[in-house]
Amino acid sequence: MFMINEFLFYVLVGFAAQIVDGALGMAFGLISTAVLVGFGIPPAVASASVHTAEIATTGISGLSHAMFKNIDYRLFRRLVMPGIIGAIVGSYVLTEIPVPIAKLLVAIYLIAMGGIILYRALQGGNLFQVLKNFLSHRIHRRKLPSSEAKGLIPLGFAGGFFDATGGGGWGTIISSTLLAQGTTPHYTVGSVNLTEFLIAITVSITFFFTIGLSHWQIILGLVVGGAIAAPFAAYLVRKIQPRIILLLAGIVVIALAIETVIKLFL
Repeated sequence: MFMINEFLFYVLVGFAAQIVDGALGMAFGLISTAVLVGFGIPPAVASASVHTAEIATTGISGLSHAMFKNIDYRLFRRLVMPGIIGAIVGSYVLTEIPVPIAKLLVAIYLIAMGGIILYRALQGGNLFQVLKNFLSHRIHRRKLPSSEAKGLIPLGFAGGFFDATGGGGWGTIISSTLLAQGTTPHYTVGSVNLTEFLIAITVSITFFFTIGLSHWQIILGLVVGGAIAAPFAAYLVRKIQPRIILLLAGIVVIALAIETVIKLFL
């Protein structure tokens, strides 16, 4: 049994995270994890709950991209196995290290991801385009086939590892890196979204066998909150500038992560 007040809190977390994710296409995992860890949920439990809740949303997203033929299956195959291995290792590491150390490492990761979100907001443009312009001296103007991108094995492993340990960030890490190399945007985003579905399943299964998935109130709350928020997010994206949402999301993620660090040393 769980207290109704706790459940409503998790619903609110899922609602807020989905408002941002639905409007921007990113940050559900980062925001959910930042809030949960900030309020005392162990990092492993937070990551397990968030990834289990994400199975449905990432599955629908991946299927949608497949229906619209946005998948480069060669890129998918080259990313998926390193990503799965990285996710398994990351999940296992998060369950084995002491909780205070895990909280510190996750907080540092969230501060970095929040910084990326803030940077995108302050630039007033697409993060992918910013990175692409920054690295333009290394990129040919001709579009690079997505499956020919360099460093896919270490990139996939790193993306899976940090996504599992930090509770989110697969899309932010993988898509931005690939697009910075000049890959075709719709194939890159579609393929990365489809692999994210398998990463979410992998993380959830790994945590199930290491710590169990007994925190169904968190998972259910995130799913319910996200489902309620989806139509509102679709409406808000037409009414509020994405830059404002990005700015608020970045500030929230960083503030909660800093609060976690402060609590650890008090």
